[in-house]
Order: sequence, then structure tokens, then C-alpha cells
Amino acid sequence: MSMLARYLSKTVLAAMLVVLGVISTIDLVFTLADEMASTNRNYSATDAIVYVLRTLPTSVYELLPYVALGGALIGLGVLASSQELLVIQSAGVRTPVLVGWVMLPVLGVMLFSLILGEWIAPALQQQAQSDRALLMSGGQAISSEDGDWRKVGNEFIHINAIAPGGRELFGITVFVLDENRQLVRSSFAAQGRYIENPGVEEPGVEPYWLLTDVAETVFTPEQLFSRQHEQYQWPVDMSPSLLSVLLVRPDRQSISGLWQFARYFDNEGLDSSSYYLAFWKKLLQPLATLSLVLLAVSFVFGPLRETTMGFRVFIAIAMGLTFTIVQRTLGPATILYGISPFVAVLVPILLCALWGVFLLRRV
Repeated sequence: MSMLARYLSKTVLAAMLVVLGVISTIDLVFTLADEMASTNRNYSATDAIVYVLRTLPTSVYELLPYVALGGALIGLGVLASSQELLVIQSAGVRTPVLVGWVMLPVLGVMLFSLILGEWIAPALQQQAQSDRALLMSGGQAISSEDGDWRKVGNEFIHINAIAPGGRELFGITVFVLDENRQLVRSSFAAQGRYIENPGVEEPGVEPYWLLTDVAETVFTPEQLFSRQHEQYQWPVDMSPSLLSVLLVRPDRQSISGLWQFARYFDNEGLDSSSYYLAFWKKLLQPLATLSLVLLAVSFVFGPLRETTMGFRVFIAIAMGLTFTIVQRTLGPATILYGISPFVAVLVPILLCALWGVFLLRRV
């Protein structure tokens, strides 16, 4: 790599790091202020701070495309304002080569985004959500405000909290319906753990969930009656790998987790469009980053070559907001009208890339 390439790449990378620091700090302050409003006698301010810090990698991951956009726009803008960009071009460096140099730190951002979004952020997010649900309920995990509902076969299940890894559950409520969709049984268990290899002690037995402190109510046409179980074998078809992402929003899960959960929803006959939408959004995020940076570069070489730094920051914010609004508008629209989620994610990316190429060709 030439000296000019290293200098330009370092300048853009430094601008990206500055933008990342500023945006992350602002996001952290507002998120912490919002989380402090949820504190109670069980969920202290210290717990809120720990929760926000654990979810910070997820926020950083979501901001990385816009960090790359702002860093490229500001970094190249600084070089353009000081006439260094003009000097580099006068030395015989063509515009496509300059664009390639700018993309070098962007590739680093993309690699960091992949590692953060697939292996680091989802695990911390799952643990933060689980610990928060337990703390908010005072360790009893009986609050229906937390957790989520899922349908498995003829059972409707609510789980308040799931330990990281999905092998331990807290606060399990189950409603069982018959073929006529009439309620036949309901139960609540304080805790449950996954028994993966029961065949060692009980040959022929499939994996199951062992529930403890179970209160069961059985409904019959004539009467209903209740009974208690210290332990109860629950043979529901839910693996820990699926449960580990149950309490986490689709847009905050890993790519592999989203694909697995979407296929699970398909097999259960449930609507999986929101999971496919989040899956394609995460899978194509590197392309979104490239298209936004390409658009930023085209603006610096074109309309923003002689503008002030404040105006460049304003344009970066406007471009990021426009991209986000278009993507978030197309997402629900595709779910509503049955269009492929892949199209909803790809269209804004293509629009940015085509606009950037058009402006660069004019230069």
C-alpha cells in the first residue's frame, strides 16, 4: 500500500472512530436515562447501568453503517477543505482509485460488524434481557409484563425469563387446547431445566423439560380441578437453541438465530415475515454500509467539495435518516402486502448505490 493510500485510509478511519464515539455516547446517555425510569425496589440504578452496558454492543452494531457514512463524509471533507484531495488527484491518482482507498477502512468496519453482530452482541443482549426480567420480578419471574408468548402445536406458552443458553426457564405458563380450540388444561411452573440425554437413565425417552413447583388446573365438561406437582416432565418440542433467542427482539438476534427461528415459525404455521425481514437486513448490512459510503464519497467529489464541515455533518445525518425511513417504511409494507422481505431490504441499498455511481460518473 502506498503512502498516499495509508494516509487517506487513516484519515477516514480516524473520522469514523470520532463519529462512533460521539454517536455512541449520545445513544448511551439517552438509553440510560430511559432505563432509569424503569427502576424499582428490585431493579436498582446499578442494575440499570449494567443492563445498558450489556446492550451497548447491540446499539453500536446498529449504528455502524451510519458511522461509516459520517466518517467517510467528514474524513474526505477535511481533505477536500484543506485542498489535500485536490493535490492527490493532481498527482495522477484517479477517482476510482481514491474510492478504493476509502473502502479499505470500510472493509474493516464490515468485518467488525460481522463479529459484533453474530457472536458478541446477541449473547450479551440475551443475558441482559434474562437478568432484567428476573430482577424486575424480584426473582420470582411471575410478572406477565415480561417474557413472550409462543404457540407450539396445541399449546400456548408464556415464559417470563430464560437463562443464557436457553437451558433454564423461569415462570412458565402453559395453556393447552383441544381440537375444537377449547381450553382443557392450564399450568404454571416456577422453574424448568432441559434434560437433553434422558436415555442414559431412561432408555427410549426423548429429551424433555423438567418443570418444578407446578400448579396445574384441568378443565372438563362437568368440572375443573387443581393439583400440584413437585416435578413434571414436559415433552414440548422446543430446543434450548430456539429458546435462547425467544425473549430478544428479532432485530437484535444473530443471523443464524434469525434463520433458525424463522424456519421454526414456518414449521409451526406461524407468521415468520418479521424474522425473515430482520434476517435479510442483517445479512445485507455490509452492502448497506458500502452503498452509504459510496454515496458519501460521491457527494464529497461532487456537490459538497467546497462546503463547510457543519453542512457536511447535516448532509450525513439527512442521508442516514432518509435511508432509515425508507427501509423502515418498506419493511412493514412488504409484510402487509406479502412482498418478499428481501426486496424491502435490497431496494434502499440499490437506490443508494445507483445514486452514488450516477454522481461519480458526473464527476
